[in-house]
Amino acid sequence: MRVLIAGGTGTIGRRLVEHLIRQGDYVTVLSRQPYKPATLPAKIRFAQWDGKSVEGWGPLVKDVDAIVNFAGAGLSDARWSPERKKLIVESRVNAGQALVEAIRAAENKPKVLIQASAVGFYGPGKTAITESAGPGDDFLAGVCKQWEASTEAVEEIGVRRVVIRSGVVLDSAGGALPKMAMPFRFFVGGPVSFGRQWVSWIHYLDEVRAIRFLIENESVSGAVNLTAPNPVQNRTLARAIGQALNRPSLFPVPGFVLKIIFGEMSTVLLDGQQVLPGRLDGCGFQFKFPAVEQAVQDLLG
Repeated sequence: MRVLIAGGTGTIGRRLVEHLIRQGDYVTVLSRQPYKPATLPAKIRFAQWDGKSVEGWGPLVKDVDAIVNFAGAGLSDARWSPERKKLIVESRVNAGQALVEAIRAAENKPKVLIQASAVGFYGPGKTAITESAGPGDDFLAGVCKQWEASTEAVEEIGVRRVVIRSGVVLDSAGGALPKMAMPFRFFVGGPVSFGRQWVSWIHYLDEVRAIRFLIENESVSGAVNLTAPNPVQNRTLARAIGQALNRPSLFPVPGFVLKIIFGEMSTVLLDGQQVLPGRLDGCGFQFKFPAVEQAVQDLLG
């Protein structure tokens, strides 16, 4: 299988590249900052792009079976100033529109486009959420709606599209987990605020396995939640981290401190959602890490 990944140099993108290569697939990575790990075989190639046009890489689309679109500025890389918010939205919309343009111009079109999104689509504080739930009305939900919409036009030209709404992807190599684990290593770890907020999480290996599963499963289109079947409250996740590192989980981080440090972005940590993988379960996908204790032990133990 030949897969093109837009934005393939982030934590999840790199993990997906590694997984696909190990499965025998050929991968092309589009990135504004291409890298080439010496440990990966020759079944991978890199193409630089500006994140908003088809210049230099557009013809590559005719040679691939699937496209995965992760492209977009990082949500947690900086405080959400008005300028940062604009960059977060525009980087996603521009990249998605460029992919649509390339697919429309390609003589041989890919069979499927996997469009990244997040459980933030549903808005904060909701429980028992499946793919049938509507969107929220906060900034993050708005980002997800525009991100998803950026590639919707490919459906009109006959390309199957799957929108993956990912939860918190647990990975020892990047993302949220190393930041969560750091205080525990100094014996001052604990839950965030009161720890009652829900965390909809997924082990990175199940994330990339699910993406490949959806590429291959031609009967699936539309929104699919990429979360483990057992979301947990923040205090349960904190306890699992403490157990994996053999550290106590006694020191909660006050919510007002996070608001001071992160501003509006603190909603990601303080407000939760209980999101369920209804469609993945219905398709028969088998999770390797359905329990958070098992997942965190694998990553940190």
